[in-house]
Amino acid sequence: MTLVDRWLLPDGVEELLPEQAQQVESLRRKLLDLYQRWGYELIVPPMLEYTESLLVGLGSDIDLMTFRVTDQLTGRLMGLRADITPQAARIDAHSLKREGPVRLCYAGSVLHTRPKKPLASRSPIQLGAELYGDNSQASDLEIICLMLETLHVAGLSELTLDVGHVAVYQAVVDAAGLSDEQEQRYFDILQRKAVAELGTFIDELAVDGETAKQLSGLNALHGGDDVLQRGLELFANIPAAVDAIHALQSLQQRLTARMPSLSFYFDLAELRGFHYHTGLVFSALVSEHGQALASGGRYDDIGKVFGRARSAIGFSLDLKALLSLVAAPAEVKGIFAAHSDSAEQWQAIQQLRDAGEKVVAGLPGQQPSEACDRQLIEQNGQWQVQPLG
Repeated sequence: MTLVDRWLLPDGVEELLPEQAQQVESLRRKLLDLYQRWGYELIVPPMLEYTESLLVGLGSDIDLMTFRVTDQLTGRLMGLRADITPQAARIDAHSLKREGPVRLCYAGSVLHTRPKKPLASRSPIQLGAELYGDNSQASDLEIICLMLETLHVAGLSELTLDVGHVAVYQAVVDAAGLSDEQEQRYFDILQRKAVAELGTFIDELAVDGETAKQLSGLNALHGGDDVLQRGLELFANIPAAVDAIHALQSLQQRLTARMPSLSFYFDLAELRGFHYHTGLVFSALVSEHGQALASGGRYDDIGKVFGRARSAIGFSLDLKALLSLVAAPAEVKGIFAAHSDSAEQWQAIQQLRDAGEKVVAGLPGQQPSEACDRQLIEQNGQWQVQPLG
């Protein structure tokens, strides 16, 4: 390795320099304060846990995304967290053990063995909120509203809510009587929205015309408000699918009453996180970004592996990705105080700092930097702040 190579970081792993770090920290504080006002309690799970507790509840995806290390004290396998959601579930189910609804929030770095999507970071700063112990639509509504408010507080507008319900897919598959192998192939085709391949697959199945129409039509049920009505007509003889679509209609009505300007995009074949989501799935889109900026869903009973099956719904986002869309706040310049042994100057500096000012106490020979636009000087025995220059 050459001297230059020593400074290279792995692909997808970034460092935040002072200006970016300050923006991230400012936004983190603002959003965690928002969650506190909504009644969500902050937790700080460890970066490292035994894989037995870390790699549960979120299917095989989390397993592939997790870096593993060996504990030198016990010889047991540990993982560097790739998602804070299972840690929050463990805390709710095992550490807190409270009855009734529990609201938790968090913000911390996670590590991924590979990026979730092209050009994505492998070291995101995950921020999110989880609501445990209630499976009513009131919980769905609260979490979605908090996710949207998160983006509004961060300075984003023109939001679109992308909504789906995994129960629609499961009901259609169950009604069609697909084998495990057939379902896996159907699942893969829907994930890729491969229309031609879907037609070939359905032709090979020994199903009646109505079932074939339903299996084919699910792939096309994405778009605006008409999607829900088309879904009700297509799956009229599948009660579980109808119930899920009615739930989406009710959710849309209640959200529209709160946020009349909110746009909706429905995708009844949305299968992101299907292996752990148990109902509603959603994400927030902004016009400036091609991908979902924040996403979440219902994942009931995730705490079962920790001894308590609990209803759960939550969302998360990457603060780094959010920062790339948020206008940087105007820089607050500081006050420069030239080096001095004066006790009176020290007292004046501390008073300014206590008042919220940024004061740089100069070292011997140090000159004011661009970070300062004012200076602390002595005039007539009084320390005063004056413009620089």
